[in-house]
Amino acid sequence: MAEHFKIVFEGQLRTGVDLETARLNLAQLFKSDVSDVDRLFTGKPITLKRGLLQDDAQRYLKALHEAGVEAFIEPEQPVAWTLEEIEEPAPAKPAFDSAASPYAPPRSSVVSDWSAEGALKVFTVQGRIGRLRYLAWTMVLSFVGMLLAALCFGVLSMSLIAGGLLGTVMLIAFIVVSIQMSAQRLHDAGWSAWLLLVNLLPVVGGFFPLLMMVIPGNAGPNRYGAPPPKNTRSVKVLAALWVVFLALLLVAGLMGGLKKVKEEVRATTGDYEQTLPYDDDSDDAAQPDIPADSLEPPDNDEDQ
Repeated sequence: MAEHFKIVFEGQLRTGVDLETARLNLAQLFKSDVSDVDRLFTGKPITLKRGLLQDDAQRYLKALHEAGVEAFIEPEQPVAWTLEEIEEPAPAKPAFDSAASPYAPPRSSVVSDWSAEGALKVFTVQGRIGRLRYLAWTMVLSFVGMLLAALCFGVLSMSLIAGGLLGTVMLIAFIVVSIQMSAQRLHDAGWSAWLLLVNLLPVVGGFFPLLMMVIPGNAGPNRYGAPPPKNTRSVKVLAALWVVFLALLLVAGLMGGLKKVKEEVRATTGDYEQTLPYDDDSDDAAQPDIPADSLEPPDNDEDQ
């Protein structure tokens, strides 16, 4: 008869995983609400799955480890057929005393009311935002940047020093906020914010911002936190307007480029025609050879 095993969980977290991320991962793994997962973090041994073969038990254990929690496998006690053989199984003891060891993984017995969605913060590199919210925030930032640029030109017309300082401060602030928004967009896809350095590359840097607008985010929580809130109607409208505006800029750029190419071709063709030699000998040969005497006016004295 094949031996069966069970999965036991005592509320331990893996190293580097916080409680919120573990709770969200378990809720997604068990396809339940986060509030239902809270009862697992009581500090007492809880059997999550019974009657598993060894391969199935290892597969369940791997899934729990990927979710960020520590669990272990125990063999199930054989079925007792007499009342005298029934004994209450003692709870499994860890290999070492976690309370006495400073290197033991944390054990949580406190249930916190964590939200299933992350909080929105603009001026930070922490957190996550989706594609539509990234487009909406970028449109607002660009509009504010144009207003501040107009203000800077107005100050610059009155004072070069004051206008230059104001423009420098505004440019730095614009770059910092853009980096913060882009970092949250990359976090939503599970990517590191250090990938923003790709924008500095000569060729790839021109396409990377477009990639950031189209890559989908993770459906559930990842190592950067919980998923962002759902998009509101205003976010969808701003994102659609920004896409239309970018499309118009692209079409205008293509039309301007085609017009420039036509002008260059016309100018090159004109210069080439001016450099061609004229065939003067053929023009002279086409005209009849008239004597010079015949071109003189008649003598009026002889007629008289």
